[in-house]
Amino acid sequence: MADGDQPKIIVDDDWKSQARAEKAKLAEEAKAQQAEPEAGGLPEKIGFIDLIRLLATQALMYMGAFPDPQTGKAMVALDIAKMNIDLLGVVEEKSRGNLSDDEKKMLEGTLHELRMQYVEIARAIQKAADEGRIGPDGTMRPPAGAGPAAGDIPGGISGPGL
Repeated sequence: MADGDQPKIIVDDDWKSQARAEKAKLAEEAKAQQAEPEAGGLPEKIGFIDLIRLLATQALMYMGAFPDPQTGKAMVALDIAKMNIDLLGVVEEKSRGNLSDDEKKMLEGTLHELRMQYVEIARAIQKAADEGRIGPDGTMRPPAGAGPAAGDIPGGISGPGL
């Protein structure tokens, strides 16, 4: 065969460009799925912020912020709430110098708010106890000749652990 008789090979670069574009699009979609958990599901990767949220939620729960799903009443167990706040304090101490600015601000702000709420609730409970509105079993009692006793305690808190 002569050089002119050789079959010509035609390279189509369009398909390569399309393949690269599809690969990049799939990589972006995978990255977005990791960042946003499915509705109602857990994120695939748990991070530092999730740890802060977990401990803060536990502290709030035991300060009466969320009603017990079985009784519908808020429950206070200040000793357990304090333990969760103290655990956040340990996280703050041990992670000092290793956090991003956002993580540091969130941790400091969360700790400050939880500590302030804890003090407020502890004072309200002490006041109610001093006035005889909390019984020996930790449940609230209305004062003599008055309506419900939950007025001075945020969220009308009652329950064990007082």
